[in-house]
Amino acid sequence: MEHSFVSALVLLLLVLDPLGSLPIVIPIMRGVAPERRRWVAIREVGIAFLVLFGFMFFGGAFLKLMHLSERSLEVAGGVILVIIAIRMIFAKSGSAYALADGREPLIFPLAVPLLAGPSAMATVLLLASRQPGQVVEWIGALAVAMAISGTVLLLAGRIRRLLGDSVISAMEKLMGLVLTAIAVEMILAGLKRYFFDAG
Repeated sequence: MEHSFVSALVLLLLVLDPLGSLPIVIPIMRGVAPERRRWVAIREVGIAFLVLFGFMFFGGAFLKLMHLSERSLEVAGGVILVIIAIRMIFAKSGSAYALADGREPLIFPLAVPLLAGPSAMATVLLLASRQPGQVVEWIGALAVAMAISGTVLLLAGRIRRLLGDSVISAMEKLMGLVLTAIAVEMILAGLKRYFFDAG
């Protein structure tokens, strides 16, 4: 499955799912002092970007080290995205990432695994290994996706008040449906390359 800058950006936004993360982000940020929230959001987005950038940059070397083919990574990445998409569609309220009172999030849970989770890592690794000649575009798409996610993080409370829980939930389920289609296409492309392009 070939990607362009726009399709990679859309895919990354679907995987990062900033709107779907609001029920988790809001309680966590509520425990942070108001004057610290902007800095915490920027710091966590920056850490997540560096983690995903590392996976993207060293993706080819990682595949060679582990003796993995691009075809197997494409199928595995698609399977992971299917699981994430199903969780988005059938998500229930409630956070599994509660912090102790007064604790400020540092890396966990906002940067990792909420932003730079397994699905995002698999996605950037797949993009870089599948089309290494366009790595500058993938870095740009990742930067834009992270900037959008960071903005959502900063405006989490306002967005939830503006849209309401029901609208956010509906949007998340719609994004999950789109992500399911992308994931299935990714799996089919990997299987096609395995059976017909193995050469």
